[in-house]
Amino acid sequence: MKKNVLFSVVFIATFFAVSAQSGFGIKAGLSYNSNGEFKEFSNEVTNIYKNEGSGKSGFNVGFYGKLNLGPIYLRPELVYTKTTSEYELNSGSTEDYKISKLDMPVLVGIKLIGPLNIFAGPAFQYYLDNDLEGLNFNDIENEFSVGINIGASIELGRLGLDVRYERGLSENEANWSKAGETFTLDSRPEQLIFSVSYSLSKKKNK
Repeated sequence: MKKNVLFSVVFIATFFAVSAQSGFGIKAGLSYNSNGEFKEFSNEVTNIYKNEGSGKSGFNVGFYGKLNLGPIYLRPELVYTKTTSEYELNSGSTEDYKISKLDMPVLVGIKLIGPLNIFAGPAFQYYLDNDLEGLNFNDIENEFSVGINIGASIELGRLGLDVRYERGLSENEANWSKAGETFTLDSRPEQLIFSVSYSLSKKKNK
């Protein structure tokens, strides 16, 4: 697993170096996010409490590269993401489920009219930390997963604005036990992300 992460980071770093011919920069944004279904199994196997949860705001910050290929461009990103979702437990209390991860989208974009672009592509995700009710647990099924990004952007000189939808594709559950009860939580993210980017390249993006 760590080899896959290392390979991905090296791949993104190499892509940044190549894409520097066209552009690179920094980005940050806010998101409205949620995860999947929460299941709470009591001592009685037949008693299963389910909760879809509710989303909360999150944030992301990172770097991007851009390689222009005429009307099409490639845009790899390396982004730190923090998300929070709220779940109601069977006891009636509500708890926040927090995830920290590295996102590595590799986007293919198409330039439309003027500054308007649309894009889509896979997002490789590495989970750094996940926490519920103040307890850290490391038995998430897969630390490395894959999602997809779809969105649109506007470029105004060195400034860029984009909105995108992100959805985790790989099934990925977190499991743990407490006080005789077993909990299962679908950790696949579903986000609506708003971002601002700033080009640090010497050449203007075309």
